[in-house]
Amino acid sequence: MEDKNMKNETRNDEAVSPVIATILMVAITVVLAGVLYVWAANLAESNTDGDLALYSFSGADGAGADEVVVTMDQGGDLGWASAKIKVAIGQAAAETAEACNANSDNTPCYDESGSAWTVGDAVTITTQGCGTDSNGDAVTTCTVTVTILNDRDGVTLDTSSIAME
Repeated sequence: MEDKNMKNETRNDEAVSPVIATILMVAITVVLAGVLYVWAANLAESNTDGDLALYSFSGADGAGADEVVVTMDQGGDLGWASAKIKVAIGQAAAETAEACNANSDNTPCYDESGSAWTVGDAVTITTQGCGTDSNGDAVTTCTVTVTILNDRDGVTLDTSSIAME
């Protein structure tokens, strides 16, 4: 009889009771859910500075004098109503470019086509040239910085620096 009781006690020590197993599984699930929640919340907050690059533009010196060409390489259609292009020549302050008009000599200005700027579209921006140096002589080479903004959202989409000759 004594041997039988010993065997029962041994069997009871070998297994974990179902209640304790359930409590352990619930505790592990709660801890795992908490860790995933903290990770997801941190991931969601990590990109609040507006650096998410959905648009990409590239620039090159234009074929004509005082021109640069900016091409949309990546992004969705950007309607001309919400597009804003700022142009800075050398160290000068940036000026907002307007659509070129045959009846005006606005510079800087850009040639728009269609209702939106789409991937692969190249836009020619006409500037006032590189300006003059301290002696009053014309500067032939300068850096033109073009910043493309979504004016409706108030977001800078991309900035390109272009060597203009």
